Amino acid sequence: MRTVRDVHARTVGAPAGTVGALLDRLAGDDDPLFPVPVWPAMRFDRPLSTGATGGHGFVRYRVTAYEPGRRVRFDFPDGGHHAFEVTPLDAGSCRVTHVLENRLRGAGRVAWPLAIRWMHATVVEEVLDNVERAATGTVRAPARRSPYVQLLNRLLWDRPTAVALPAGARLARTAFARTDFQDAWQLPLPPGMPRDPAAWKDVLRGAFPEQGRATTADGGELLLGKDARHLDFRASILVESPAAGADGRTAGHGGRVTLSTVVRTHHAGGRLYFALARRVHPVLARAMLRRTHRRLALAAPSAGEREWAARAPRAGYGHRTRP
Repeated sequence: MRTVRDVHARTVGAPAGTVGALLDRLAGDDDPLFPVPVWPAMRFDRPLSTGATGGHGFVRYRVTAYEPGRRVRFDFPDGGHHAFEVTPLDAGSCRVTHVLENRLRGAGRVAWPLAIRWMHATVVEEVLDNVERAATGTVRAPARRSPYVQLLNRLLWDRPTAVALPAGARLARTAFARTDFQDAWQLPLPPGMPRDPAAWKDVLRGAFPEQGRATTADGGELLLGKDARHLDFRASILVESPAAGADGRTAGHGGRVTLSTVVRTHHAGGRLYFALARRVHPVLARAMLRRTHRRLALAAPSAGEREWAARAPRAGYGHRTRP
């Protein structure tokens, strides 16, 4: 059985108290550190505290030690752990350290060197980037995703799930008096993803003109489509966001984007055409939504950038750009 020990550390030009306060928000709705939406969010069954159970993506663990503002440790079910720690250096700087220790067994002996090691290193370095940016407004040497890590990220990206036509997709529901076909595919909407349906307009590669737009309290809907002799087609992009809290922040749980399709055929030729088209339609719809979802996630501001943008005006900081 092989034991792995992996250490990442970063000196941050901010007081330990400032950085520790960021660590205390790890896995919360407004988590300023975990690299969401590019990577799966860290989530627990309760606020960050000893005994909380959860993880990120397919990685499961439990909080076994928590010293607010200083240290948090997570233990894996089959042994091993990982931990973050903030160590003061002087009045204006500190060191943030992440340590992973794990015993590789079974498939893990192959998965760690082949894939997990590279993704783990990238995620931890991006967490440290977010620590630095959220605390200081800049990052001296940002982490870079290698082509191999980008490939792994693409392969592990969430796949849309089939759902019923959402109640909120009112434009799609009222597009036709009679509907001969409908389906809907959905993906979660992590923090940092665009909430404006117009940002998702290229999900169909600009192939169909806009037919309508609606704004709701928790998101909105964009309707695309085209009428033809054989059939009429509408695609609805519905963005539903969690309600904002009393502090104006948008909660990270529960957001989702849904691509719905409704079709009305006009005659036997249209029905025959769509009988063939509907065989490939689900494959294309899933692929287009997944591709757009990942593209927008990669283009979204990082958690550290979102945190700095939110707190800088309140603190009176000047604007700072990427190095």
